[in-house]
Amino acid sequence: MDFVMKQALGGATKDMGKMLGGEEEKDPDAQKKEEERQEALRQQEEERKDKHARMEAEREKVRQQIRDKYGLKKKEEKEAEEKAAMEQACEGSLTRPKKAIPAGCGDEDEEDEESILDTVLKFLPGPLQDMFKK
Repeated sequence: MDFVMKQALGGATKDMGKMLGGEEEKDPDAQKKEEERQEALRQQEEERKDKHARMEAEREKVRQQIRDKYGLKKKEEKEAEEKAAMEQACEGSLTRPKKAIPAGCGDEDEEDEESILDTVLKFLPGPLQDMFKK
């Protein structure tokens, strides 16, 4: 009868015991295999990190060659130089350095205001121009 049962299940009698609620067979070497598997994963991860570190170092070497060839600077170097320039500019000052004001904003000369007024007056009808000029 066992033979017929085995043939009907396709040789899956061990799995049949699990399906019927029986206890699973515990592999005595399961703990050892799991540790070996975890160690293999750690080694693969370390190899992957080493590979990426080597690739990044090679990329940085190529980047540096390009910077040297064209006289470019790293972002960090540019930022450090800009910061040093700002500190030197305001070294003797007690207040913070003034920010550059774009043209047309804030402090304008009186002449500019008059020229704007003249421009507006040109578009007004004759009697209104006379009234504003007085």
